[in-house]
Amino acid sequence: MSRRTDQRRAAAFALYQHDLTGRELDDLFEPDATTFTRALAYAASDYTPDLDAVLERHARGWTVDRIAPLERAIMRVALLEMLHPDAVPGDTPIPPEGAIDEAVETAKAFCSAEAPGFVNGILAAALREHRPAQVRE
Repeated sequence: MSRRTDQRRAAAFALYQHDLTGRELDDLFEPDATTFTRALAYAASDYTPDLDAVLERHARGWTVDRIAPLERAIMRVALLEMLHPDAVPGDTPIPPEGAIDEAVETAKAFCSAEAPGFVNGILAAALREHRPAQVRE
C-alpha cells in the first residue's frame, strides 16, 4: 500500500472498525499499514471531539451518532487533514480541497449513493468556516 489515497482509506477503515467494535486501533491495521496510515488514524482518534464538533455544526439536523459510521470516519480523516495539518506526518500537507476530493471519492466507492453529496456538503461548509481564520494568520 503506497498511494496516499489508499493509506487515507486504510486509516478511515481502521477508525470505522474502532467505532463499531471498540477494539484498539493497533489490532485493526493491516500488517502492511504504513506509518502514515497509522499516524493519520491515531491523530484522527485523538482529535475526535474537535472533529465531531465541526461535523455537528455543519450536519444540520443530524447528530454525529446519526451519521453512518463509515461516512463519519471518512470525514474525520479529511477534517483532520484540513484543520490540523501539523498533526499529520509528511513533508507537504494535502490542500483542503484535495482532502475533500479524496473523501468524496472514498464515499463514492464505499458508501451509499447519497453519501458523496453529504460528505462534500459538510466538508465544504467546514472549509468555508475555517478558511477565513487561515487567511488572517
